[in-house]
Amino acid sequence: MINKEKISLNVADTFQKRLFGLMGKRHIQTGLFFPKTRSIHTFFMKTNIDIIMLDKNNKIIYFEKNVSKNRIIIKKKAYHTIELPSNTINNLNLGEELTIC
Repeated sequence: MINKEKISLNVADTFQKRLFGLMGKRHIQTGLFFPKTRSIHTFFMKTNIDIIMLDKNNKIIYFEKNVSKNRIIIKKKAYHTIELPSNTINNLNLGEELTIC
């Protein structure tokens, strides 16, 4: 749940899903949840994405909207990472807790 709105997430729970993520997709319909991941890259992306990084308690420690291709984002304190379609996140605050079910 983000801002009391349900967001559909797939889970990157295999090596292949984690490696490729949302690469190469032109139309992203759902987000991707990366458990126990503190870094991502946007190489070979066809569209921009929004990124949220969470700590072990699912509290937001970092977020960025409209992330372009060819970037690497690493946050040592992150525990989970979420990739979303661009312009999905609005009105987020650092320290806000997300519900993931």
